[in-house]
Amino acid sequence: MAGTDNELSAGLKSRHVTMVSIAGVIGAGLFVGSGTAISKAGPGVLIAYAFAGALVVLVMRMLGEMAAANPDTGSFSTYADRAIGPWAGFTVGWLYWWFWVLVIPVEATAAAGILESWTGVPKWVWALAVTLALTVTNLFSVANYGEFEFWFALLKVVAIVGFIVVGVLAVLGVFGETHSGVAHLWDTGGFLPNGFGAVAAAVLVTMFSFMGTEIVTIAAAESDHPDEKIGKATRSVIWRIGIFYLASILLVVVIVPWNEPRLAADGSYQVALEALGVPGAKLIVDLVVLVAVASCLNSALYTASRMIFSLGKRGQAPAVVTQTTNRGVPRVAVLASTAVGFLAVISNYLFPDDVFGVLLATSGAVALLVYFVIAISQLRLRAKLEDSGAPMPVRMWGYPYLTWAVVVVIPALLIYMVTQSGQRLNIGATAVIAIAITVVGIISTRKRARVSI
Repeated sequence: MAGTDNELSAGLKSRHVTMVSIAGVIGAGLFVGSGTAISKAGPGVLIAYAFAGALVVLVMRMLGEMAAANPDTGSFSTYADRAIGPWAGFTVGWLYWWFWVLVIPVEATAAAGILESWTGVPKWVWALAVTLALTVTNLFSVANYGEFEFWFALLKVVAIVGFIVVGVLAVLGVFGETHSGVAHLWDTGGFLPNGFGAVAAAVLVTMFSFMGTEIVTIAAAESDHPDEKIGKATRSVIWRIGIFYLASILLVVVIVPWNEPRLAADGSYQVALEALGVPGAKLIVDLVVLVAVASCLNSALYTASRMIFSLGKRGQAPAVVTQTTNRGVPRVAVLASTAVGFLAVISNYLFPDDVFGVLLATSGAVALLVYFVIAISQLRLRAKLEDSGAPMPVRMWGYPYLTWAVVVVIPALLIYMVTQSGQRLNIGATAVIAIAITVVGIISTRKRARVSI
């Protein structure tokens, strides 16, 4: 049984993995956070989304190459371990775990805010209830996670497709001449009203909305024929980003002037639907955002537990986190991740601007660091994969040139973040925790090396 061998089960079905790959692209940031990006860059936000999306597509292709050849629940952390060294796998694995642990209080609080507005029940009660409910489902079996994510993803896809249909009808004049056509792309200060610098700043907002795309390479390891599912997911990421992000954001921009003050406050989808006079627009968007938040929280619990489980299997986390139930669920890993998430939830309510603000900042640049490590790992492992003669269902395009392009672009983005006053805390806090984890990783690696001699 899986529980006696401390191994994960292959409980995810093909439809689960397919919808997990779709759900990973669609977060609450698309429905709400995109309004902030639009208010920064105007219609030029489309360039920001296209650039960030292209970067994510390339990173996913690199990760897909490694994951399809060697599926592993530790994903890029395991590949960094093999390509760069145990300290690198240790560092990026713990940073990634920390990122998703902090997502738990953020998403729980967002869900609680919506539910409080409907019921009047205090936020902390809803935050506790939602987190506990999804923790319990994750403890039963991986199939439960997959089933919940399947329906969450399906609802999100239906919502976006519905919005796109409404948006296209608006452009065609069905909702009146006021919202027909695409003149808003240039009629309010031009396509780049705040200059190209604003587009670069918007890239930072859009970049983090794509975090979660890589979850499919972790989830696929708990399914049959993971190499096939990873290959399919990485090949489809282009159209997923194109439809869900570029198409829907394009429609928002042509329906609502970019300088509409409510965009950043209320979210792009809600403002666009209200502009078209759609009845119950706020309730519709609240429901969709609640589903998106629950999906993200569900994935956060799953992803954090699997990453720390993988670290434990490699001797880079306490061995107790590798214990599994007879259904192949890493129970201790799930509970440990949830416990830290709960502590963060408490700090969010007690010290929202002090402790929690700093904690959140420590994960501010983790996405870019993860992408950078994936690129370096692929550069080093590609030759080993080819020399081994192992089958490669997925191959990186334009290797090594496109990989090197990503290696150059990511540090440039990090440097640009340093020049932005609003991003300096994120860079500084992430740098501090990354250096601290790296030092611990180097020390523990050397200690294990001495013990093994």
